[in-house]
Amino acid sequence: MEQRTEALLEIRDLSVSFRMYGHGLKQEDQQVISDLHLSVYPGEILAVAGSSGSGKSLLASAILGILPDNAAVRGYVSYQGEELTPEGQARLRGTEIALVPQSVSFLDPLMRTGAQAEGHRRPRPAERRRQLFRDLGLPDQTERLYPFQLSGGMARRVLVSTALLTDARLIIADEPTPGMSLEQALKALRIFREMADSGRAVILITHDIDLAVEIADRVAVFYAGTTVETAKASDFKAGPGALRHPYSQALWRALPQNEFQPIEGSQPDAGELPKGCLFAPRCPFRTAKCVAETPPVRQVRGGEVRCCYGA
Repeated sequence: MEQRTEALLEIRDLSVSFRMYGHGLKQEDQQVISDLHLSVYPGEILAVAGSSGSGKSLLASAILGILPDNAAVRGYVSYQGEELTPEGQARLRGTEIALVPQSVSFLDPLMRTGAQAEGHRRPRPAERRRQLFRDLGLPDQTERLYPFQLSGGMARRVLVSTALLTDARLIIADEPTPGMSLEQALKALRIFREMADSGRAVILITHDIDLAVEIADRVAVFYAGTTVETAKASDFKAGPGALRHPYSQALWRALPQNEFQPIEGSQPDAGELPKGCLFAPRCPFRTAKCVAETPPVRQVRGGEVRCCYGA
């Protein structure tokens, strides 16, 4: 990847909360994303990794402006150097910024898959779509099937194709490979790699760190709704000594092919976030400072880390 000076998408201090009903029908705000930082450049794949509930999919919805009405969003999001407003999100959604959604329920059950993959584009890119279906290992008759006739892996590959058929400069792929065989997943990821190599940008939201580091340029690690580290993918291949944050190191050690070593405790729920560093209750290196202060994002060894002592 040739990293340019200006990020295609830049996010600073992003916070998302939801107005919810608590005990006694009392309304309260539950913060699910806190002071999140992220940037993605033309020509790169940025993988977003972290456990379930860490805010990965909510990030995609916040970028696209498709959060529900009870959501409140604060912070700065820019696209091509200009702040992204709700009007700008509506204009860019599906054209400049495309989503590969996590849920196959996004497919219209009343449309054949070939027609809905092509969408409303004129002229219809039928031949291009058929070639993409073949590249993703979908049989020719897939275009005539309805979503209920597809396996889970086939449905995900159709969803991938709907985004790849656009001319979007930014692709947000939210868990695009579950249900696919390893060969199918690698094919899909290689297509994302080709798109990035052509100058587009890809945000790859995934639980599968193994595949992500093989295809991505950088990895952003999420924990409890914030970014704790952004590092080169090669740092994850190198091992915990190359990583900066205790959670990233623990995540590496928990992988089955590494030490398969879990850490005590669990990620805090929204509405029960601790003060100070969100990882402090589980961190073996915590000090009084970690509990009292929210650590800033710092530049360390060519990456970013949100930790008082990460080095």
